[in-house]
Amino acid sequence: MTSGINAKKSAGNAGRIDHWLLVATLVLGAFGLIMVLSSSGIMAEQKYQDTYYFFKRQLAFTGVGLIIMLACMYVPRNLLYSLTYFWVGLAVIMLGLCLSPLGVSVNGASRWIRLGPVNFQPLEYAKIALVFYLAYFFSRKQDMVRTFSVGFLPPFLVTGFLCGLLLLQPDFGGAVVLCGLLLFMCMVGGTRISYLLLSLVFAGGAGYMLISSSPYRLKRWTAFLNPHELAQNEGYQLVQSLYAFGSGKLFGKGFGAGQSKLFFLPEAHNDFIMAVVGEELGFVGMSIFFCIIGFFLYRALRIAMRLEELQDRFTAFGLTCIIALGMILNLAVVLGTVPPKGVAMPFISYGGSSLTVSFICAGILLNLSRRAKA
Repeated sequence: MTSGINAKKSAGNAGRIDHWLLVATLVLGAFGLIMVLSSSGIMAEQKYQDTYYFFKRQLAFTGVGLIIMLACMYVPRNLLYSLTYFWVGLAVIMLGLCLSPLGVSVNGASRWIRLGPVNFQPLEYAKIALVFYLAYFFSRKQDMVRTFSVGFLPPFLVTGFLCGLLLLQPDFGGAVVLCGLLLFMCMVGGTRISYLLLSLVFAGGAGYMLISSSPYRLKRWTAFLNPHELAQNEGYQLVQSLYAFGSGKLFGKGFGAGQSKLFFLPEAHNDFIMAVVGEELGFVGMSIFFCIIGFFLYRALRIAMRLEELQDRFTAFGLTCIIALGMILNLAVVLGTVPPKGVAMPFISYGGSSLTVSFICAGILLNLSRRAKA
């Protein structure tokens, strides 16, 4: 009798999405809209004579993102898995197109493709493609994952090829993010720690060579080490970001009352939007935001831990890492703990590519949550 009741309970829980993760996703999306509205109005008025220009575009991106999220929630996961190599091939093609005449060059970097009225950044979708590939690979090679020829070379070669295309754009920060995804996926996938430590040594050497051989990367590094000494040049944006956080104090200046967005902090609605959040909402507001982020990541990792099939578990973990790495790296940049990398804050920063991918990750996680054990 007891087993029958438990079976009915399990059947009743089957097919239910994680509503708490859905709520956290919607809260983050709404908060992002509010902060884009607050941080972009002055620039939009000066550049486009429309105070709500960036807000209206972000609202449209959010609508598209929500529609795609709903689709990802209900599409059969086996269909997504069956197209794993298609996603990787598509990512390679899109990254390659950035280097062609179809690519859009901004500040000397060709990281975008123009699609009508919007610029599309393939890096964001390459993250999801890489996660699908690594989840597929590690779930099917568990018996040989600790060998060098099978458990180490294939995932590193695929990731290395994608990173090579990014470095040609050039996008050093994007390559670092993909390497971070590879590292965490290898750790949970079962790759030998000795192989990972060896790869970190080589990655550190390669990073040093790339920074030292590139004048603009070297300037970023020196500005990161001594931002106040270069406050009028390379260190300007970081210094203004730190001033914004400091002026927010405990409770902030109030929504819309921040001054950093008055052309002191360049592109305040993009990668440095969290500086505006810190200024206007203060320590208390930032703490609440961290709690929302923490809750989102907790629910996402909870789903990953409760999935029974390896590919489901690895996929959920990888998608969570995409959001987590984006949030951690963005905060690290605006707080001056790592050199500037141009990493958007998921759900919050202005931009269609990052926002759409954040909703795609949430949608697939919600899809997988139906299969999680109660």
